[in-house]
Amino acid sequence: MSTAHPATTSPRVAVVTGAGLAVPGLTLPDELLGTVRDGGFDPVTGLVGRDLRHKDRASRLALRAAAPALRDAGLLDGDGYTGPGDTTAVVVSTNVGILENVCSFADTIARDTVLGLSPLGLPQTSSNVIAGSVAMAHGLRGPNVTLCNGPTSGLDALYWARALILTGRAETAVVIGVEPAGDIVTKLLGTPALDGAVALVLESAGGAAERGAAVRATVAGCARAADLDGAVTRAGGLTPDLWLTESADDPAGPRANAVLDPAAGLGAASGALGLLQAAAAVAHLDEHGRHTVLATCGGPEDDGVAAVFLTGPHHTP
Repeated sequence: MSTAHPATTSPRVAVVTGAGLAVPGLTLPDELLGTVRDGGFDPVTGLVGRDLRHKDRASRLALRAAAPALRDAGLLDGDGYTGPGDTTAVVVSTNVGILENVCSFADTIARDTVLGLSPLGLPQTSSNVIAGSVAMAHGLRGPNVTLCNGPTSGLDALYWARALILTGRAETAVVIGVEPAGDIVTKLLGTPALDGAVALVLESAGGAAERGAAVRATVAGCARAADLDGAVTRAGGLTPDLWLTESADDPAGPRANAVLDPAAGLGAASGALGLLQAAAAVAHLDEHGRHTVLATCGGPEDDGVAAVFLTGPHHTP
């Protein structure tokens, strides 16, 4: 992500119309802001079913997050996806999504040579298997992209989904952040990892209005820069009412009425972090429609910082 997409006056605007989670113990995005409900997603019972057979864990989590997001947007019914399949993109962010798969295949080759490999599992060693699984499940034939871009990956995925909509390459985009847990992932990260997924549905404002969809938020600006101040400025430099970040004590951070880490306590979120922040922003804007929310990922120790501004449906520029 080398250029900025600041707040725009273009007639094409990217809006959020749906959000979904497949995060252990959580049901709806407002729980990322502290709302408490009983129950919630359980991977033991939630990741089984005929539709998930022969799929890797990351793909299963992504599918379980994408379905409620599409349903929330009014694009999924009993007959399947009701939107424009040919112009619906899938953009996935994951950094360790296929790590267990690749290591398992490497172990099999070391033990049994390539003769021990199963052709059914080979697609699971491709990072794009997750986006492909979601696209095939719902008949989404637009651009299909996977980002494995480190700490900023989730917000980078929002950037590219918005870019596809602003440039007319897609009318709708399903954007997913997913990271599966496992012994190998924990060993690599050095800490317990998130075992879940989050999905947002982005649409062109015109397309959402045409079908009468409720707009939950507008993706007002996206950027990536070497430091926080540069990313925030390039993303539009709006004044946030809520700042969603991991580094709330950063002296270069913008002034905000509230600062929150919505992924705290969920484990190392990695490529899903930015989408968890965005889902929390949507939940906040459901209640505060005139507000502006800033989400940021990355820091001085990383190769860059990503920033995304989301505004409520009643926001006045």
